[in-house]
Amino acid sequence: MDTPFLVLALLTVIIVVVLAGSVADSRVRRTGRQVARLEDKIDLILDHLGISHTDPEMEQVVALLRDGKKIPAIKSYREITGADLLHAKNAVERMERDL
Repeated sequence: MDTPFLVLALLTVIIVVVLAGSVADSRVRRTGRQVARLEDKIDLILDHLGISHTDPEMEQVVALLRDGKKIPAIKSYREITGADLLHAKNAVERMERDL
């Protein structure tokens, strides 16, 4: 085997690995967005039914909201759930309305 063939083969393998990783990452992000949308819908249903539900993990977020610290509450929500900024903001604002 000559050197140019090995270099070409190595580059091909690297490209395939990078593309496979990119596809997997895209699927994970898409699944995360789908889960966030489902959580939003469930929250809206609970709000419509007048049911208040706070996860035990969210007590810190609620405490920050009660202290008037909305931005730290959103940050805390994101750290707990891994949600993106928009989802966290919407969820915290719904929690704030329930207080």
